[in-house]
Amino acid sequence: MRAVRCEGSGGPEVLVWGEAPDPRPGPAELLVEVVSAGVNRADLLQRQGHYPPPPGASELLGLECAGTVVEVGADVTGWQVGDPCVALLAGGGYAERVAVPAGQVLPPPVGTDLVSAGGLVEVAATVVSNFDHARLVAGQTVLVHGGAGGVGSFALQYAKALGCRVLTTAGTADKRDYCRGLGADEAFDYAEDWSAAVREAAPDGVDVVLDVMGAKYLEPNVGVLAADGHLLVIGMQGGRRGELDLGALLSRRGSVSALALRSRPSAQKAAICARVREEVWPMLSSGDVRLAHETRIDMPEATRAHTLLESGEHHGKIVLVVPR
Repeated sequence: MRAVRCEGSGGPEVLVWGEAPDPRPGPAELLVEVVSAGVNRADLLQRQGHYPPPPGASELLGLECAGTVVEVGADVTGWQVGDPCVALLAGGGYAERVAVPAGQVLPPPVGTDLVSAGGLVEVAATVVSNFDHARLVAGQTVLVHGGAGGVGSFALQYAKALGCRVLTTAGTADKRDYCRGLGADEAFDYAEDWSAAVREAAPDGVDVVLDVMGAKYLEPNVGVLAADGHLLVIGMQGGRRGELDLGALLSRRGSVSALALRSRPSAQKAAICARVREEVWPMLSSGDVRLAHETRIDMPEATRAHTLLESGEHHGKIVLVVPR
């Protein structure tokens, strides 16, 4: 088969479209012919040499894909060759074919084409698992950092659909307008004093913060938490190491969680995928949650996709499409 390989670690130029070994499914796996694969920040980190795949996972990039089933493992039931699907991966999505544990494979949402579906399941699984951990409920206030990105575009809509008040940050006026169009109640410029703006908008604090920045935002994120609030760290774009004022956290009875998805055992991922199918797919089919703005790029041009994601100039989701 053909796939995007990393010839060493470094910038986007190390990505090369060429031949790779064909994957073979195990007894509890499905073999999927890939139609599209979502591009995620974790892919950039792996390409740079900072985020190796878990033991036993494919060395190829790609944490989500959509396609059709072409082979069914001996122990798998409920799937047939030719079924359309989306899959949550530990790696291997930037390829024509990928083998996936059956519990991490879902039918696509009704009404969603397979190209768009390739960029759905990783963000949905990330957001749902984090908000479930924080026990997010209607009436609470949520702050989503990077609301114009792939995760942010989904997270603010999902929180809104659950009945929450949603605040977000984004870097340009048009991105903030985009976030408001998706349902954000207020959007703030992260280049300015966003924490002061959040405290003014939510004097009693924010119940849940979904953060992609890590160290850079650690102190101000704790500073905007409400009593019994939750800070959920899902990215480290602003660094790995920061100082935490435990007194400030204690005074709020707050919690800080860092919940990686990729390294979870397959059984946990299967449970999260089941939650996504039960909770999120109906929201997409009904229109309560809309697909993010989408940029489609042919998979052999993965270099261009990574360059675009790193630039910060896009909004929504970037999806790689396998040429046929």
